[in-house]
Order: sequence, then C-alpha cells, then structure tokens
Amino acid sequence: MKTPLSGAFPVLATPFRSNGAIDETDFLSIIRFALESAVDGVVYPGVASEVETLSEEERRNQVNLLAREINGRVPIIIGGSDPDPAVAARHVAHAAEIGAAAVMVMAPGHLGNSIEAQTEYFQQVAANATVPLMLQNQPKPIGAGLTPEEVAAVASAVDMVRYIKEETPPCGQHLTRIKNAVGGSVDAIFGGAGGRYVMDEMARGAAGTMPACEFADIHAMMIGSWHQGDVATARRLYSASLPLLTFQAIFRMHMTKEVLRRRGVVRNTFVRAKGPKLDDGDRAELTLLLQEASLPYKHHRPV
Repeated sequence: MKTPLSGAFPVLATPFRSNGAIDETDFLSIIRFALESAVDGVVYPGVASEVETLSEEERRNQVNLLAREINGRVPIIIGGSDPDPAVAARHVAHAAEIGAAAVMVMAPGHLGNSIEAQTEYFQQVAANATVPLMLQNQPKPIGAGLTPEEVAAVASAVDMVRYIKEETPPCGQHLTRIKNAVGGSVDAIFGGAGGRYVMDEMARGAAGTMPACEFADIHAMMIGSWHQGDVATARRLYSASLPLLTFQAIFRMHMTKEVLRRRGVVRNTFVRAKGPKLDDGDRAELTLLLQEASLPYKHHRPV
C-alpha cells in the first residue's frame, strides 16, 4: 500500500512570453525552482496555472514536459478539472500515462450543491480511472462551494476519490467537519486557499497545502518544520509570509509572476487570466513586503 500524499505541493504557474505564447524555458525553470525548494510534490495545472486559458493541446504538452522534467523525483498531481466529465476523464487517462500520483478534479460549479449530480459527475470521471482522484472544493462562483457534509457524501460514494482539497472558508472549520463526516473513506485532506490559513488547517489534521509556487521554498520549510514537530518555526515562517499571501490574494498570477521574476526564476510576467494588474505603487509595496518578510529574494535561474 502506498503512503498517502502529504506536504507542500505548490501549484506551478504557466509562464507566457510577451506575445501570450507559452514559454517552455521559463516553465522548466519553475519546475527546477520547485525541486530545488525541496517540495514534497507539485500540482499542474490548477487555478494558479491559469488553467482556464489553456487549450487541451497546451495542457497535454505542458503535462508531458512536466513529467519528463520531474522524472519521478517527486509525486505529480495533475489538474484534471473540466465541466464535461468526458473531458475530465481524458485528463485522468493522460495523468495515468505519465505516472501521476493523483488527479485533482474540481466539483463543477454548474452542478451546484446537488449531492446526486456531483456524485454522478465524479462517477463518470472515475469510471475507467487507474489514478486516485482528489475532489477540489472551490468557493462559488469558480466552484460549487459544497458544504463539508456534501463533500464527504460525494467522496464516500466514489471509491476512486482518495483525497480532498478544501478551499471554502472557513477552511479550518470545514476541514474538521469533513474529517468527521468522511471517516476513513479518503486517505488525506489538503488545504488550499493560497496557504493563507495553513497553520489552522495543519492543526486540524490537514496533510499539507497547495499554494501558488512563488514561495515554494518557504512553504516546503514551513510544512517540513510542522511535520518534524517544530511548530514554532512553522508559525514563524507563516507569520513572515502572511502579508505577502494577503497581497497575493488580490493580484494572484500577476504577483506570482512578478515575484518569480524578481527571484530570477522567470523572465516574462505576461498573464492571460483576468484580474487586477500591478501599478507602480503596488510594485513599491511588494518590494517593501519582501524586504520586511526577510525571505530569500534572488534565486539562481537554473536554465
């Protein structure tokens, strides 16, 4: 029996050139940055990867590139979400081809809070699956925003759902309620929501967290310290990084890519997804936040 997944699993960004095309060289650099950060695994593609802007061909090519570069060094969780269960099932099949450890599938928003409809969806996705599924519960309007008891009911009804990623606030309370409702029918529950509530989640029994990737090294140290029993160090790192994560909650991929650029990981910061862009004042504030946090700033670009 395989050991259940746990630890820091950053969601890798999708870098684009200034013309909007995917930059494979920058993507390789992001992967190597994550590996050098001693992460426990990686997730791709997810919301933080601007997955909604990627074509199915782009997703497939990026996943293949990721698998070749990782080459079995850490577990890969493939993002397989799609409103159409047939398309999601194709992502699951591809994940099996590249040796993924699990496939993360979001409970679709258009199915709402119907346990029956959500269960049917995941049963269709899992019909021929050979890779464990992770039910991702995102708040509305991106996801379905299921209640903890609804999450547990769907997960318990579909044998291939072995993991849950809970991201609907209040995340800590919801994680506790899911654990109480789901019993032993899943292997582990992860936190999400950008890592902004990770200490509360870990205290309540989360297996780990899946934030964006610009602070992969910090999150790896944080979760590693927690699992080693050094809660004081974990909380110190959390307190140091939280103002940055709060800033990231607004600017999302724009901040992620700007920080990666400043750390020497990527060259380009083009974002396809919609959302607020950084202005000069925001860039100045980001500079101060990085300085005040005393986090590692520059990172050698390993390409």
